[in-house]
Formats: sequence, structure tokens, C-alpha cells
Amino acid sequence: MKFKDSLVLGIFSGLIGPVVGVLVFYFVNFSNSEFINFFRMAAAQNLLSPLLSLCAVINLGIFFLFIRNNHLHSARGIILSTFLYGLVIIGLKFVI
Repeated sequence: MKFKDSLVLGIFSGLIGPVVGVLVFYFVNFSNSEFINFFRMAAAQNLLSPLLSLCAVINLGIFFLFIRNNHLHSARGIILSTFLYGLVIIGLKFVI
């Protein structure tokens, strides 16, 4: 099966990767509590921006996977979605 090389695929992959990272972090460390309680606790202790920053590193692996397979448009989408996450992280850190 050959993946399509498109900007939309890259953006979608880049937006989903950190979400999967947050979910994995939740299930590994806080699976005994509800997700909404985990989210509220992270927001109350100002841990959302560091958590998203850490999970955005997952995009690095996806980016290199696309580069290795010569899917340059998809790699551009990963970069774009990582910048979007960066704006959200800056907003969480300094505005909220």
C-alpha cells in the first residue's frame, strides 16, 4: 500500500501524533482516574504546555518517516501542524 504524498495527510498526521502521545501518557500514568479529571489537574497545575511540548516531539519521528520515504508535501504538513501546536503552547504558557 502506497501512501499519498499530500499536505493534508501531513497536517492530519501532525495534529493526531501529539494527541496520541497525550493519550498514551494518560493511560500509562493516570489510568485509574477519569480523563477529564486528568485534564483539569494538568490545567490547574499549568502542565498542559509542557505536556503538549513533549508530545509534539512525536512529530519529529513522523516528519523523518515522511522524509525518508520521499513524501515532501506530507513532511511540509507535519511542519505546519507543529507550528500550529507551537502557537497553542505559547498561548497556554503566556496568555492563559
